[in-house]
Amino acid sequence: MIPFIDLAAQRARLGQPLEDAILKVVRSGAYIMGPEIARFEAELAAFGQAPHALSCGSGTEALVLPLMAWEIGPGDAVFCPSFTFAATAEAMPLVGASPVFVDVLPDTYNIDPARLDAAIAAVIAEGKLTPRAVIAVDLFGQPADYAALKAVTDRYGLKLISDSAQGFGCTLRGDHPLHWADVTTTSFFPAKPLGCYGDGGAVLSKDARVHDLLVSLRVHGQAVASDLEGRTFDHDPKYLNMRVGMNSRMDTIQAAVLLQKLTIFADEIAARNRVAARYAEHLGDVVRVPSVIDGGVSVWAQYVIETHDRDGLAAHLRGEGVPTAVYYPVPLHQQAPYRRYPQPGGLPVTEAAAGKVLALPMHAYLEPETQDRIVAAIRNYVKRNRPPS
Repeated sequence: MIPFIDLAAQRARLGQPLEDAILKVVRSGAYIMGPEIARFEAELAAFGQAPHALSCGSGTEALVLPLMAWEIGPGDAVFCPSFTFAATAEAMPLVGASPVFVDVLPDTYNIDPARLDAAIAAVIAEGKLTPRAVIAVDLFGQPADYAALKAVTDRYGLKLISDSAQGFGCTLRGDHPLHWADVTTTSFFPAKPLGCYGDGGAVLSKDARVHDLLVSLRVHGQAVASDLEGRTFDHDPKYLNMRVGMNSRMDTIQAAVLLQKLTIFADEIAARNRVAARYAEHLGDVVRVPSVIDGGVSVWAQYVIETHDRDGLAAHLRGEGVPTAVYYPVPLHQQAPYRRYPQPGGLPVTEAAAGKVLALPMHAYLEPETQDRIVAAIRNYVKRNRPPS
């Protein structure tokens, strides 16, 4: 069986330094918030063109933390796509706010700025919810249309979050999403382009006060420097709680793993783009291959084709030893916990895409010979099952 994502090849490349880094943490005993955490946050910030980076327990908590910092809650609306993983929309009910689902663009599957504008106007006109923020998802690894989205959020005075769980490292005209967004969040789930060996996440931000609040909220609302101005507290700040927070600390071992992976991340992004280009070259005439926004560089968390016989093709590939995955077979607005939330204007593009998308094996270590097998299996099936002209 061809691996869908080959983490073993990456581990072999990193070799002994990776194992030494993990063992160093084990021997140190500094399992929570050890020195590797601060080092990783500094290097992550530098890579992501961010003044501040905060590690946390998961990509989901990375989305919740800024909502908490901005005091978004009951009666507030946060706009997001439905064609995404549940964590994007889950963050809003976790703070008592309401997700409002917006349709996506048919070429990139990222949130449609024009539909977003119309959805915000519709929510304002209805008067039941107060628009507060937008979460744009860098779906499958490529940046959303941040210049257009920023124009919309500025017009309405809303916060803009880049949910880069699948897209950390992507750029648009040379800039990372934080150039436009108020914060960028990401996940280090093992299958992500930059993944650890467990759960982990991060929030990149530009505003020092927001970062200060995130530091506090990550550890049970502990006192931070700004809280202690003009007062003395000669104890661990986690024992002086200034706000309701959560426990969202990243394990030190995960930071050690990510420090090693960051050293090869840029090279892996380049390799993923070579694999994607090769797929496009050899499949573009038989299935719909992905489009990337003009000026964008994707990190290709997934390589997703579109075909009207998705399930038949997937079954054929499975028989040929080629794994596939469907992101996402049921859009969030059609799932039980989210059906009650607004979807102004409907989501026809999302619903159409859900029945046609199919993700192929994608990673930085996909050899041309293996990719040729995948391509041949797809081409043979499509040609055999193509309707007569």
